This record gives sequence, C-alpha cells and structure tokens, in this order.
Amino acid sequence: MLESLIEDRDFAKMMKRHIEELVVLFFQKEQNFGILCKIEDVSFNPELPDGMSAEFRPLTLFFLAGYTFETARIEDEMFIFEAGFGSENFGSVVSVPLLSILQIIVDETPLFINIAVENKEKEEEKSKNIDEKGVKNSMESFLANPENSKFLKKK
Repeated sequence: MLESLIEDRDFAKMMKRHIEELVVLFFQKEQNFGILCKIEDVSFNPELPDGMSAEFRPLTLFFLAGYTFETARIEDEMFIFEAGFGSENFGSVVSVPLLSILQIIVDETPLFINIAVENKEKEEEKSKNIDEKGVKNSMESFLANPENSKFLKKK
C-alpha cells in the first residue's frame, strides 16, 4: 500500500511542489538551510576531480549559507547553486533534481522529509504503450475508410 503511494505520480508532483514552495519561502525569509540529497542524481559543472567526488556518501548534505545561498535558485525542476569543494575551494555549479532532495534541514532539525519516488521507467513504458496503441488505432481508422485506399502504395 505504502509503495503504491510513494511511487504515485500525483504524490511525487505534490512533494516536488512542497519542496519548491519551502525553498522559495526560505529565500524570501533569508533563512539558511541544508538539503540532504541522493548524490547519484546530483550533477556538477565543471565536474569535480575524482578525489573530491569519491568523498561523497550516497546521501550527502549541502548547507546553503553565504555565497552558496545567494546563488541558489530553482529552475526547470532543479535546485541549482554554486559551491566550493575541498581545501582548494574548487568552484562548481551544483544541480539537484527537486525529488532527489530527501530532507530540508534548518538548525540541525529536519523540517521536511520527502519519501516520493519518481519512477521514470514506468512513465516511459506507459508513454511507449500509449504511442504504440495510438499508431495502431490510427492506422486501423485510416484503413477502415475506403476513400483512403488511393493513398496506399500498390505492390
């Protein structure tokens, strides 16, 4: 039962909307916060050197304060910010899909917990099935009309 709920597309949309609304509120209130996210979904531009990226755990906490907070924004369902990494303060733009944010934390207290799972495979499979059925139904409708025979190639 719980699994079907957390994988539900509408539930995922709602969680994504709540993440966005909470982050926007923090921007308005100038409230620093942290995000705990799945590092496998995070991208860095430029890519971090191998030694640095190997230090991240599967769930990684990014704290947004100072320059990092000032550069943060939400764009195309992604949470984007600039940050410096390692002792060299290697600069990179970090992009996190909103649904990959598992917790939003203020003063070491989780204020938001996201348990939604975006199931891209099911969505792609569903879309493919709809496309295949649509083409088949469209062709059947086309062939059912005798007037359309003039458009068919003769063998």
